[in-house]
Amino acid sequence: MTKRPSLDEYFLEIAFVVGKRATCLRNNVGAVIVRDKRILSTGYNGAPRGMAHCFELGCMREQEHIPSGTRHEKCRAVHAEQNAIIQAALHGVSTDGATLYCTHQPCILCTKMIINAGIERVVYSTPYPDTDSLDFFQDAGITVEHIPLK
Repeated sequence: MTKRPSLDEYFLEIAFVVGKRATCLRNNVGAVIVRDKRILSTGYNGAPRGMAHCFELGCMREQEHIPSGTRHEKCRAVHAEQNAIIQAALHGVSTDGATLYCTHQPCILCTKMIINAGIERVVYSTPYPDTDSLDFFQDAGITVEHIPLK
C-alpha cells in the first residue's frame, strides 16, 4: 500500500506539475495558492503575456553570466509566485489568509508581493540562494515550511 501524501505534499506535487508549463531555460518553477483546501490560483515562470519566451530567444541571464539568486530584474520571465498572484487578481480572487505552495523558495521580489497579497503561509521544496527572503517572511510573521520532495 502506498503512503497517502499529506495536504502539503499534495499541493507541492501540484506545484511541480504546474511548473512543467514554465518557459524558463534555467528553472521550471510552479506555484499554487490554496485556501481551505481549495486551489485559488496557479502560476509558472515565463515571459509576460504576448511576448517571446526564453526558449525562443535564449536566456539573457545565461548570456550575461548572471548567477542564480542575483539581479532578478535581468530576466524575461515573470516568476511563478508573481503569476499566481496576478492570476488571482485578474479573476477577482482574494489571496488573504491563503497558503502559497512553490517548487522553489521565493526570491526577495516575490516575497514582498506575497507579504502584500496577505498570504499567511509559504511551503516550498527547493532552497534558493536568496536568504533575505526568509528574513522578510520572519519579520512579516509569515509561516514558512521547507518540505523537500524532489
